[in-house]
Amino acid sequence: MTPIDARDFRRDPSAALRAADVAGPVVITDRGRPAYVLSRYEHFVARGRSLARQLTADDDIEFAPDRTMRVERGRAS
Repeated sequence: MTPIDARDFRRDPSAALRAADVAGPVVITDRGRPAYVLSRYEHFVARGRSLARQLTADDDIEFAPDRTMRVERGRAS
């Protein structure tokens, strides 16, 4: 994925479109953090179907969440 700063995207959105055509999805960053993804529709659909298949798969998945904090009367414990 090609990163493009939000400021550069606002200045020249067609450059981001060209990058998405050539290099695949473009990640638009805001203050250095990923904020949006610009992708050709064909890539989006193909990736979406793949994601849907992964989410509906009956594979065994390890799940070990971190311990969460209990909050009582506005205080974390």
